[in-house]
Amino acid sequence: QVQLVESGGRLVQAGGSLRLSCAASGIILSANRMGWYRQAPGKQRELVAGIISDGTTNYADSVKGRFTISRDDAKNTVYLQMDSLKPEDTAVYYCNCNVQGPLSRTYYWGQGTQVTVSS
Repeated sequence: QVQLVESGGRLVQAGGSLRLSCAASGIILSANRMGWYRQAPGKQRELVAGIISDGTTNYADSVKGRFTISRDDAKNTVYLQMDSLKPEDTAVYYCNCNVQGPLSRTYYWGQGTQVTVSS
């Protein structure tokens, strides 16, 4: 069974930093496309950062220059370093692994971790 477990979310003041972790089992993250998504109340879920197998990354415009996605292959863990946090970053953050199989694409999701940024 594939399992993705996020951790690290908490209450933090604006301007502060957090590092989220996504620990995986049952799947090799370096062989697949990984992403961090977030969803605020009343808002659609959005991709904030992604990383593919060769290490190439991409970011939503709203977080460029502030967030960094990285991967530790030895630990099979993906991280999201969040700096200069703003109240609008408040959301539940989800780890995702996107696997393209021969017949269909499968999205694996973690349970989410709450990030709250106070002003």
